[in-house]
Amino acid sequence: MSAAPPLRITHIGGPTTLIEVGGWRLLTDPTFDPPGARYTFGWGTSSRKLTGPAVPAADLGEIHAVLLSHDHHGDNLDHTGRTLLTTADTVLTTTSGAHRLGNHTHGLRPGQTTRLTHPERPTIEVTATPCRHGPPLSRPLVGDVIGFTLRWNGQHHGALWITGDTVPTRRVRAAATDIGTMLLHLGGVRFPITGPLRYSMTARQAARLCATLRPHTAIPVHYEGWRHFQEPRHAIERAFHDAPPAVRDSIRWLTPGRPTTVTA
Repeated sequence: MSAAPPLRITHIGGPTTLIEVGGWRLLTDPTFDPPGARYTFGWGTSSRKLTGPAVPAADLGEIHAVLLSHDHHGDNLDHTGRTLLTTADTVLTTTSGAHRLGNHTHGLRPGQTTRLTHPERPTIEVTATPCRHGPPLSRPLVGDVIGFTLRWNGQHHGALWITGDTVPTRRVRAAATDIGTMLLHLGGVRFPITGPLRYSMTARQAARLCATLRPHTAIPVHYEGWRHFQEPRHAIERAFHDAPPAVRDSIRWLTPGRPTTVTA
């Protein structure tokens, strides 16, 4: 096996990260608006943004591809993020999102694979993974969402999986195979109007998922910066503290705005 190129991840805020590997610069779920505004998510749900990005959009530099789990919720793609899409070489998202966004956006169905290629960079195989962004039968209300697995030559521990906004299901778990690094979309999202129903993973669900998949590194994102995120860092730390040692040791916290090298 050839040597793996260094993997560097910067948590920018919410679900937004910058992934750098082998010369590639990939951005997930761009959210770069300043704090304070309220965003509606449909069917009577809304939330306020509490914190701004740790890295301003103007300071990002060149972006080769955007991995967009879904386009229709402001906590995954806000106004500034939409403008930023036009500057990226390519955008990968859901098929319905690609229809809405148009231009150089490519839609992927769960299980569908595409490749990012460049003569001076390693080829990255990108596969869309299924998500269920809420309770059973909620898809007509919450819309289509996908996650992404990224594979390139030389990965020692397995693929990089960006879970997307999802609750754990049998289909989600079955699609995540040979995972080395996970970007866990957490927060245990819920809204007053829908009571106890959850629209993203809780910390305990994430700990159980990690116990099943045994990633080398699990990185929490999508847990801070918005009013509707119900489980902050201390709740996640508590859940993983009670998990088996291998799961507890897999957690890697990223300081927002600071590039962090991760063993791939």
